[in-house]
Order: sequence, then structure tokens, then C-alpha cells
Amino acid sequence: MIKDRIIIALDVNTLKEEERLLDILSPEAQIFKIGMELFYSCGPKAIDLVKKYDKDIFLDLKFHDIPNTVYAASKAAVRFGVFMFNVHASGGDSMMKKAVEAAEEESGKLGISRPKILGVTVLTSMDGEALKRSGVNKSPEEQVLNLAKLARDAGLDGVVASPEEIIAVRKNTGRDFLIVTPGVRPEGSEAGDQKRVATPKEAFERGADYIVIGRPVTKAKDPVKAFRTI
Repeated sequence: MIKDRIIIALDVNTLKEEERLLDILSPEAQIFKIGMELFYSCGPKAIDLVKKYDKDIFLDLKFHDIPNTVYAASKAAVRFGVFMFNVHASGGDSMMKKAVEAAEEESGKLGISRPKILGVTVLTSMDGEALKRSGVNKSPEEQVLNLAKLARDAGLDGVVASPEEIIAVRKNTGRDFLIVTPGVRPEGSEAGDQKRVATPKEAFERGADYIVIGRPVTKAKDPVKAFRTI
């Protein structure tokens, strides 16, 4: 079902606010994203709270460090029992391979399914000029494709990529490679700090497996209505 492919971003910083959103949206949505703001504010308790509602978790902490550190962090992510977590693909193939190795080892040890591991490509807040200023002389699409292929070859399950690169990534990585797409804004919503955006309908039509939506739903006067409209 389409509604099970919409990931709600819990971009709040208290357990009380997280619980309020879960009370409202857990009857509708299946997957909730816990990012840096919530995790660094509330720690593992934020994960435990989502589990109480029997929902899946996308742990969006974007690991980016030396391979051994990411190896250890990935084991911790598995112990949290999350559905998906991510690493920065720009950390390189050795780092990504260690993330997969750690996740497979720890999930095997615990007797649970391995979480899906995604490679973050180019943040949706960046455009071509921002890439150039950071020393990358490629277009966003070229860099996303470069990192997507690196992630696939390292054994990751998919990537996080903006709506603008979905078609190219799908064409170059195959049907079974997951594409999780942030930067999704319903008709009439403000883009905020996102540069490369599309509507939910456009993202799914282009081939996204999952879309991530936060403020257009969580900040809506009627979050349930906003979710159902999407």
C-alpha cells in the first residue's frame, strides 16, 4: 500500500512532542524517521517510544567516519532494532562495506533480520553551486549516480536521493535497489531549505520506493487529513 511507503519524519526534540505525533499518526503511517534532532535530544528513548506503537523506524543519523567507527555504530543501530539506517556514501566504499559487515554480524548474532542500509548521496539542500563550492565539479545528478553505484557495489540496499535523480538512479542501479526520497513537498507547500524537490505523486511516478515527509504533515493543522491527502 502507498501509505506504507510514506515515512513520517519526527523532527521534534522532546518525547512529549514525539508521543503527540505518534498518537495522531500511528493509525495511518507505518514508518517513522528519527533524525539527529530527536535522537541527540532524547537518545534511545525516542526509539523505544516508536516501538511501543509497533511501528518501523528509519534511523537517520548519517554515519560518516573511519570504517572501524562506522562498524561499531552500525552494530549499535542493529541492536536498536530499526528497520533502516543510513551512512554517508561519500565516506567511501571501505566504510560502507564495514557498515554492512557489522550489520550482518550483529543481526546474525541476535537472530533478527538485518536492517536495510542506505547510502546518503547529495543532500537535498545542495544544488550545483553548493557542490562546486565544496570542491565537487559535477552536477548533482552526476554525483548522485557516482555515489549510488559506489553504494550498490559496497553491498548497501539502496540510497537516499532527491526526486530529481530518481529516474537516473533507477536506470543505473536496477529495480531491486531501494530509493528513499526526501525533498518531497505536496502541492502548495513551501520548499523550506530544500533545493531539489517534487510532489509525492511525482516522486512515486519516477520510481521512489519510499518518500520522506515531515513538516507538511507534522506541522499541518490536521496531520491526519494531510497524510490521507498525500
